[in-house]
Amino acid sequence: MLHKEGAIRGALARPGTARARWPRLSLARQEELIAYAFILPSLLGFIVFLVVPMIASLGISFYDWELLTPPQFVGFKNFVTLFTDRIFRQVAVNTLYYTFGLVPLNLIVSLGLAVWLNTRLRGLTLYRMVFFLPVVTVTVAVALIWRWMYEPRAGIIDVALRAVGLPGPSWLGDAHWAMPAIILMSVWKGFGYNMVLFLAGLQIYEAAMIDGANAWQRFWRITLPLLSPVIFLAVVLTVISSFQVFDQALVMTNGGPANATNTIVLYIYQNGFQFFRMGYASAIAWALFVVIFIFTLFQMRLQGRWVQYD
Repeated sequence: MLHKEGAIRGALARPGTARARWPRLSLARQEELIAYAFILPSLLGFIVFLVVPMIASLGISFYDWELLTPPQFVGFKNFVTLFTDRIFRQVAVNTLYYTFGLVPLNLIVSLGLAVWLNTRLRGLTLYRMVFFLPVVTVTVAVALIWRWMYEPRAGIIDVALRAVGLPGPSWLGDAHWAMPAIILMSVWKGFGYNMVLFLAGLQIYEAAMIDGANAWQRFWRITLPLLSPVIFLAVVLTVISSFQVFDQALVMTNGGPANATNTIVLYIYQNGFQFFRMGYASAIAWALFVVIFIFTLFQMRLQGRWVQYD
């Protein structure tokens, strides 16, 4: 028995056997496989919850499907309907209004606060935490609080305006004021994210101060050129997120009054989950994807004209 075990061990140890033919992995290869193992769960989630639904929605956009009835193939009818849908044109204009109102205000507020917080202040960490806190707050909760603040009589904003002798408008009940009210709320909710991005880029000042540059010259000739890549990133991310605005319009106004605050994503929700027009909702979603892609591509094309990387 011992003789047989020794013979087996010797055969396995000799070159050319099955065990010896397995190659030993290098350290770099082992680290690569470990990295793939860590990435795999996220990759699977990305494919299952994003890629597959996107492909499915593209297929559904060619059908007339009301969930409870069998889908009927209609080709490009849903996409053609977009060009004749009066409400879609209105919500598209509303979304552009929201985007072009939010993005400049967000960048100005976040950049201004980032420059201020880049100085030596007492309680600097506390300021940064307070300004970033709205970003991590649930949007629905923020929208509910701001809806109360916009109340014509009991809202804190109206009370403050009456205290200084100014009449407060019917913020969410007036078609002219509803969208500006949502934009102001969204600026307060999201400026902290870009503020953190700008704070990461605000580091170099001493050389300009030695040369005798004043505060405005340092900001205009040093800070902005150095921050141009970060500003570009902030613009792209803010534009993309603003085109996808949904929570604020749903909770604060439900798209009213008279569709004045209805947005593209809210219109997708209404068609898909209220009117059960899944095919048309999918077509609108892909139209939104094309719009965001075109805007992003346009910004990428323009970055070489104003973004300085050296």
